Amino acid sequence: MQRKLAAILSADIVGYGQLMERDEAGALARVRSVLTSIVEPSVSAYSGRIVKLMGDGALVEFASVVAAVQCAIDIQTAMAKVDADLPDAHRLRYRIGVNLGDVIIQDDDIFGEGVNVAARLQALAPPGGLALSRTVREQIAGKVAVAFDDMGEHAMKNSERPVHVFAARFGGADVEAASAPSDRVSICVLPFSNMSGDPEQEYFSDGVTEDIITDLSRISALAVVSRSTAFTFKGKAVEVGKAARQLGVNYVLEGSVRRAGNRVRISAQLIDGKADNHIWAERYDRDLNDIFALQTEISEAIVAALKLKLLPNEREALEHRSSIDPAAYKLYLMARHYMWSPSRRHLELVARICRRAVEIEENYAAAWALLALSLLRLQESADDDEARLAAERAVELDPKLADGHAALAVRHALSGDFENAIAAHNRALQLDPDSTQAHRVAGRTYQMMHRYREAVHHYAKASQLGNDFASALQVQCLLNLGEKAEARAVALRAMEGIEKIVAGFNDDGMVLANGATMLITLGEVERARDWAERAMLLDPENTTMLYNLACNFVDLGETDIALDCLEQAMRRASHELVRWAATDTDFDAIRAHPRFIAITEAAAARFLGAPAPRKRAKKKEDGA
Repeated sequence: MQRKLAAILSADIVGYGQLMERDEAGALARVRSVLTSIVEPSVSAYSGRIVKLMGDGALVEFASVVAAVQCAIDIQTAMAKVDADLPDAHRLRYRIGVNLGDVIIQDDDIFGEGVNVAARLQALAPPGGLALSRTVREQIAGKVAVAFDDMGEHAMKNSERPVHVFAARFGGADVEAASAPSDRVSICVLPFSNMSGDPEQEYFSDGVTEDIITDLSRISALAVVSRSTAFTFKGKAVEVGKAARQLGVNYVLEGSVRRAGNRVRISAQLIDGKADNHIWAERYDRDLNDIFALQTEISEAIVAALKLKLLPNEREALEHRSSIDPAAYKLYLMARHYMWSPSRRHLELVARICRRAVEIEENYAAAWALLALSLLRLQESADDDEARLAAERAVELDPKLADGHAALAVRHALSGDFENAIAAHNRALQLDPDSTQAHRVAGRTYQMMHRYREAVHHYAKASQLGNDFASALQVQCLLNLGEKAEARAVALRAMEGIEKIVAGFNDDGMVLANGATMLITLGEVERARDWAERAMLLDPENTTMLYNLACNFVDLGETDIALDCLEQAMRRASHELVRWAATDTDFDAIRAHPRFIAITEAAAARFLGAPAPRKRAKKKEDGA
């Protein structure tokens, strides 16, 4: 049985039975006409696949949820003009529902809860309107020009939990007011190709792309597609016009980077997505020492080509480049490249590379912040002096650096100072609303506080921005909220990233442990058990991994193995991890077990001189 995550559009004609009673032949002809003139061309334009037509309805599959919603809007906008001179009772109007979920593939058909929910959403949509699940609403926010009306939670047939439904409004003045990106020029920066002839230089071309995305994101007149969405096109032959329609953007920037020694050549082309023609192109050959000025020049050239106006603070932000040593910059890009991975080995590389970068350039705030974040993820302890000093140094050097405040927030959270942690998170996200690291660590803090709804929001944003490990954490929070279907959908997405890592490096215990968690959520118990056992053999001294494996084995009902893992983890656990175990809902099933009590009390005594609390702390209400 093959499964996958897909965006599903379900459409149905309003009052089709009455239309057929009045004029059967005429109704059939009119429905067929709108299918061939409106529905099929719209689906094709957004790279969708019509799975089946059902008389007056259609089931359509998309790889992109943005494409699915944009297609639905185009269909409904066109349908509003059909039979406009007829009374409402005689007009053809669709109800459309869009869901993102797990589907089962059989031959050319699709089944499963993802399809069932889409059909239920379609039934809830107003005539001529569009109903979305909350997952869809979160994925398209800021990317599609719609406003949302909260329709509350609705029971779903054969589902254990209700689905939170939103009606989408589009095409009116209220939408323009509610959707800030709708009056901005939208652009996607495709990953620049590495033309250096050396695959090891991939980190450099990716880093240049990410910095250009960051620069353009600071310009209020531009709506920039996230790094994670843009990088789904990496290594693929891209038809720019098709990609622009799929993403719903006005313009696409593509290019290449060639680095040889201390020289760098960057070529860039700005393409009108609708007309599919070049409106600006340039090639730059510079010394690597000029890399910062070069990135600024590219961003300013794009602004000029689009005839946009830069605000004074935006121009200052683009032109303000520190005189960082190029050798340190190269190292920073390399470290940032590894930071996307959930692998413990890669985190250790990040810390090692950042230490070298700050040796070369002691005033490099971004490298200090990345060092702090990597160390805090490795140690999960507020007592790490190197991490503390690195975070403080980053903020001292650059008070406007989001990652520096994010690192400080982690330290506060790990020491139990949640008030200052949240203040630091808010400051980080105020400085950079699209900071992947800031969202990931904010999610972690809210998870520690049992404020799972807020944690899900930040993990979803971090995942959307490219952090696959955030999806695994998001699954844990969704399960704590009892939202099993959404947890499965996220787990499927997380496994795609995890399996790619495992395919290249299948000896990383932490990655295998994360995969085991996702597989348990997906119901693949035997495979989960295999991954967990391999992880334990490969990395028997990884405290965080052993702790996560203990949680996994509890879910599998393997109490003895779970306690073995927990005992090993608690022998080396930090104070923060011991406190976490005392309230972790994953252990509720074994909390009264005598061995669990003995393990946690012995661990707590190492730090507190007293037993850990035996009863789980009262869970705070969501949003408290």
